[in-house]
Amino acid sequence: MPGDAVSPRGADVARWLVIRDTLWRLVVSTVGTCFRNRVTGLAAEAAFFALLSLPPLLFGLAGSIGYVFNSFSRSQVEQIRTAAIELASRALTEPTVDAIVRPTLNDVFGPGRFDIISIGFILALWSGSRALNVFVDTITIMYGLGGHRGVVRTRVLSFSLYVMGLLTGVVTLPLVVAGPRLVDRLVPERLGVLNELYWPVVLVLCICFLTTLYHVSVPVRTSWRFNIPGATLTLLFWVFGSFLLRWLLTVTAGQSTSIYGPLAAPIVVMLWLYLLSIAILVGAAVNAAFDRLWPEKETSRARMEVVRKLRLRAMMSRLRRDTEEQERFPDAASETMVLRAYDEGQEHDARTEALAQEAAHGEVPPAAEPRRRPG
Repeated sequence: MPGDAVSPRGADVARWLVIRDTLWRLVVSTVGTCFRNRVTGLAAEAAFFALLSLPPLLFGLAGSIGYVFNSFSRSQVEQIRTAAIELASRALTEPTVDAIVRPTLNDVFGPGRFDIISIGFILALWSGSRALNVFVDTITIMYGLGGHRGVVRTRVLSFSLYVMGLLTGVVTLPLVVAGPRLVDRLVPERLGVLNELYWPVVLVLCICFLTTLYHVSVPVRTSWRFNIPGATLTLLFWVFGSFLLRWLLTVTAGQSTSIYGPLAAPIVVMLWLYLLSIAILVGAAVNAAFDRLWPEKETSRARMEVVRKLRLRAMMSRLRRDTEEQERFPDAASETMVLRAYDEGQEHDARTEALAQEAAHGEVPPAAEPRRRPG
């Protein structure tokens, strides 16, 4: 009927209300997940272990560089040493360069040290994989799948992700540090259009690594592209936080002398890693919120399995308690077990339906004990 037709303006308003309601639910779910899972505290733990892995990693690299530079001529090694000192002079004071950087480079470009390589890389792999373990474990809990993957599998996955992150960093970090000028020096002028693709390629590589981190952290098989929103938000949050931290450090350094002295540089690195850890966990919370609003079959089925295991564990606990009561008080315990069996039979269908609805939305409630029938 003509009177029932919806005007285009009314359709636009209704569509906007649906979008606003969906965005609000995403924000509420993300914030709630962050508060329930102590994102700030876990980010501090991950940042600490990430910072702890840097010194042994640098020592391991320093011990291995000597083997690599044996194949270079003395003039080439001297050019690399000079370039490294010039680069350090841009960020550090001259006394620091003379007292720390220059002697360190002399040791680095000397003979290879196998003992430093072995100890350094072992410590770096342990502490670095421990930081990744925080991310993997927290992401699993955010999806309501805590305990679905064993401790050993989680550690192996964290170790593999750390090694993959090191390989990715070997490719991306030099690109970020060198900037587009590296492309200008390496490619001919007729391929200058590649310079325009420099930063898009770096951003795509970072997003792909973060998406893969989120994808493999979920203990069930999910779609890789469903983790792109959280990875994109993580990268934006990280870039914005890095610029904000740099601005704050520039302002404070220009106004007064640092009271931390030689600890200022490690504190700055710690803050930067803390921002990165928060960004990763917030991105994981966003992906978990998307999964609650539009759950995948695999995650819903896995959450139902977790609920089933929790209920079975609670029933076994009640059975052991009832057995102990029966041994102590035979008559009273038998009557209690009969009443509980009657109540569980009456509430089974409604309870199963409620658990299915909650699991479909990503909520895994604790197994509640059935209420006793009055009398």
